Amino acid sequence: MPRPSDWFVHPRRWPWWQRWRRDPFVVQTVRSTAAATLSYVVALQLSAEPAPLTAPLTALLVVQVTLYSTLKTSLRRVNSVVVGVLIAIAFSALVGLTWWSLALVILASLVVGRFVRVEEFIPEVAISAMLVLGVTQVADTAWDRVLETLIGAVVGLLFNVLLVPPVWVDTAGDSIVDLARRMRQLLLDIGEELTDPYRRPDPARGPDPARGPESAASPAPAERAVARLHEARLLDNDVADVDAALRQAEDSLRMNPRVKEGLLHRIVLRTGLDTLEICAVVLRVLTRTLTDLAKDRHGAALFREETSEALQETVRHLADVLVTFAVLVTSHSSAGSERAEEHLGEELRAARAARDRAAGMLRSEARDDPGHWQLYGALLAEIDRVLDELDPDHRGRRLMEELDRHTRAREERRRRVTSLATRARRVS
Repeated sequence: MPRPSDWFVHPRRWPWWQRWRRDPFVVQTVRSTAAATLSYVVALQLSAEPAPLTAPLTALLVVQVTLYSTLKTSLRRVNSVVVGVLIAIAFSALVGLTWWSLALVILASLVVGRFVRVEEFIPEVAISAMLVLGVTQVADTAWDRVLETLIGAVVGLLFNVLLVPPVWVDTAGDSIVDLARRMRQLLLDIGEELTDPYRRPDPARGPDPARGPESAASPAPAERAVARLHEARLLDNDVADVDAALRQAEDSLRMNPRVKEGLLHRIVLRTGLDTLEICAVVLRVLTRTLTDLAKDRHGAALFREETSEALQETVRHLADVLVTFAVLVTSHSSAGSERAEEHLGEELRAARAARDRAAGMLRSEARDDPGHWQLYGALLAEIDRVLDELDPDHRGRRLMEELDRHTRAREERRRRVTSLATRARRVS
């Protein structure tokens, strides 16, 4: 058992430290506060203003949670702040602050911001102009405000260049695994309801979202199928959240000196999420197929007992394949990737064997109930689609295609730069 002194000496062992250091909001808050404070201290030494607040304001706008996003947006942000400051200086020297001059400042800032191409930071031109107009009413202090803006911009840039922001790959990886686990739980629920269509909901999970508090009673199969369809549709929101986390992770890998193979990491994570997104769409279609079948049954069992058991085994293996695939694409070590890929192959073989058994039983059911053959076929086709998407060979081909596409794009950019340099030499 570690001594109390060990916990003090090694802060990474603190649970709250482990949680906070991986939270983008916490990291961004600390970095922005430090950069803004440092820029204010520097501005106090270089500016004639007693309270050079424009410097920390600019630093707050420049400092980002990733190095790439800082470098990408800093020029636009600095441009928007400087333009806003200059507009405010001009209005302050001419008319001062009144209600109508404030309206003119906002209008001019939004129009000029569009012409100077600050893109999504057009509102910040007006924000900077209003803030500076409120504290700058004397023309003699105009250039001090510009100086403060440049100080804040330089400090913000140096802060992120010298103190490189963390890499958010682990956070994105956890989000991908969590998404796969939610899909797995949905598949397990579907499998249990196939063999026990009148089972009661798990009290620990609460009432079904599609039915409300009254779902504590045992619902009909059609109602349970509708509830699963509703859960499958909610996966779209989960995919969007994971996509946002992945974009942040991709930005943290670009131009980051801590990462040697940033492109490969980005492609592996992105293709992994794309695969899970396709599986989520197919899963939604699968729940829709079961819902249509349940409504046609009018409360009767969807399949014969042996068919339901075979389908339950299939979706159970399919659920495990999803999580194993997520672990594979988020693994950082070669040994972990090899173990995950081996486990994925075993689960895929078991899932395909169970699928083949279920297919034979569904063909028998289709002969006895030809009116629903298209739903039986659709169910098998949706299972096959998920299995094909999660196959390692399919994943390998997708990775190679993405790497080739990025290589071609990089070569095209290099040819353009070389062509421009050649033309410049000829002109000179």
